[in-house]
Amino acid sequence: MTSISDTRALDAWSAYRRLRLSLDAEVARDLERDCGLSMPDYDVLAATSELSDGEHCIRVRDLATHLGWAHSRLSRQLGRMEGRGLIAREKCELDGRGEDVVLTGEGRQALARAAPVHAASVRHRFAELLTSEQLSALVDIANRLAPPGTGSFRTGTP
Repeated sequence: MTSISDTRALDAWSAYRRLRLSLDAEVARDLERDCGLSMPDYDVLAATSELSDGEHCIRVRDLATHLGWAHSRLSRQLGRMEGRGLIAREKCELDGRGEDVVLTGEGRQALARAAPVHAASVRHRFAELLTSEQLSALVDIANRLAPPGTGSFRTGTP
C-alpha cells in the first residue's frame, strides 16, 4: 500500500517532470522560431564555445560527457550540424585518434544570434516568475540531487 509520503513524493516527481518538459518545449520553440536552431543544436554550440580553447574546439568524448549524451547520439547530432555548416569535425592534433569539434564561422554567428534569444526565453518563462529566494532554493535542491561527480550548480550571484 502507498503511504502519504510515497504519494507526496510521486506527486512532486510528476510535477517536476511536467514542468521540465513544458519549459524545455517552450524554450525550444522560441529558439526554433527565432533562430532556426533546435535545442540540441544550441546545446552543442553553447557547450563547444564554453568548453573549448580559443580555437573553439573540444574533443568529441569530452563534449558527450559534458552534455550527458551517449556518443552515438552526439555523433548523429554532429553529423546534422556539420551538414548545415555549423560545426566541423577534425582529427585531434594531439594524438590523431579522436576527433575535435570545431565551431565554424557560421556556427559562431548562429550561437551569437541564439544566445540572447535563449536567455530572454529562460528569463521570461522561468526566472521572472520566481523570487530570488525561490531561485536560490531551486539551485540548492539541484545541488542536493545532483549525482556524485557532476559538480555543483551555480546561482549566478556572489
